[in-house]
Amino acid sequence: MKHPLGSAIADQSARLSVIGLGYVGLPLAVAMAAAGYQVTGIDVQQSKAAAVNNGENYIADVDPAKLKEAVSGGRLTATTDFAQIAHADIAIICVPTPLDQYKQPDLTYVTDAARSVAQYLHPGMLIILESTTYPGTTEEVLRPILEESGLTCGEDFYLAFSPERVDPGNPKYKTGNTPKVVGGVTPACTRLAAALYEQVLDAPIHPVSSPAVAEMEKILENTFRNINIALVNEMAILCSRMNIDIWEVIDAAATKPYGFMPFYPGPGLGGHCIPLDPAYLEWKAKKFNYHTKLIETAAAINDYMPEFVAENAMRLLNRGKKAVSASHILIMGMAYKGDIDDSRESPAFRVIEELEKYGAHIHVSDPYVQTGHYKGKTYTSIPWEEVIGHCDLTLITTAHSCVDYQAVLDKSKIIYDTRNALRGIADPEKKVTRL
Repeated sequence: MKHPLGSAIADQSARLSVIGLGYVGLPLAVAMAAAGYQVTGIDVQQSKAAAVNNGENYIADVDPAKLKEAVSGGRLTATTDFAQIAHADIAIICVPTPLDQYKQPDLTYVTDAARSVAQYLHPGMLIILESTTYPGTTEEVLRPILEESGLTCGEDFYLAFSPERVDPGNPKYKTGNTPKVVGGVTPACTRLAAALYEQVLDAPIHPVSSPAVAEMEKILENTFRNINIALVNEMAILCSRMNIDIWEVIDAAATKPYGFMPFYPGPGLGGHCIPLDPAYLEWKAKKFNYHTKLIETAAAINDYMPEFVAENAMRLLNRGKKAVSASHILIMGMAYKGDIDDSRESPAFRVIEELEKYGAHIHVSDPYVQTGHYKGKTYTSIPWEEVIGHCDLTLITTAHSCVDYQAVLDKSKIIYDTRNALRGIADPEKKVTRL
């Protein structure tokens, strides 16, 4: 006998609520509406709900035409009213999981969302958490909150974890074509969650034995990148001292067809995942009397990079007999990586902070980020063409493909390129120093 919710998933009659309409939730809500489901997006910010209902896109990875089509077709609506969960067969939680001031997991958004769901939880409902978190969160935190409703997980309702794998700005892999990992509290929980994603995504679904496995695999993904970036950053520091071009070294190593994967150095880590997620595992590991030595060392190396970049920038100014306190420096890039408008945790702000400590006059330009905020300060982007000729140093902290780097080279006095943005551009006057 087929499960009632399974049947509703199969014929697209299941009603969905997506809680959190940010860079994870909105693309997912649009994809699910495009698959034929009736979707209600729920967010605490009225501005986001209003934008969705007006068909106005605010997430770069969402196709504006698909958003408008979903809204105009009546398959996607948005609200700040959590009571709408009562009408849903499936609720998917896509809320932030930041660190607190002590770099410990802050699950406030997750627990608040879970309590809202628990208030309207009804028999036969499926709950899926997509927010990145430490292993054990789904069963140790979410399940008890949901069971306060009087319903039992695996019997009265279903619970699973399926980590988001959004890579902002990735031209190839989006929500709809990225493979999905799913781990439920019970086999039935896993089957139902997997069945939903099979209907929505044009990508393989990989079931695992538990939510903890799915939670750990997401931490592994981002820790893998964190550690390998730290390795190449450390190599970059050493190559700088040895007067060896790290970029040429990486290109040479990448010719090996097996056993090597290229990672690239930079001014530090940024974004919503890679700098933060390993800290979740560090915190959890301590509960098992284990210190994640390699992860902690990698974090220390990556955390040092903005300071390293600022030190090198000051050395370049000194070579030109220019004191940093009397210098004007153009910072090109507030986004944490190229071709996106997200400046969360961007290392550019740490670089700016270091340079401002020594009195540097900072000018900032980013075609994607108009204003950036860091430690109570606001940095406003200006067209680089307006100031570059007056600046003593151009410091590239983000490589955007829309920038004319030949013109940047022509108009700059000296350049410190931390992203290899000027790769392949002839530099006869030797203006460029690369990380």
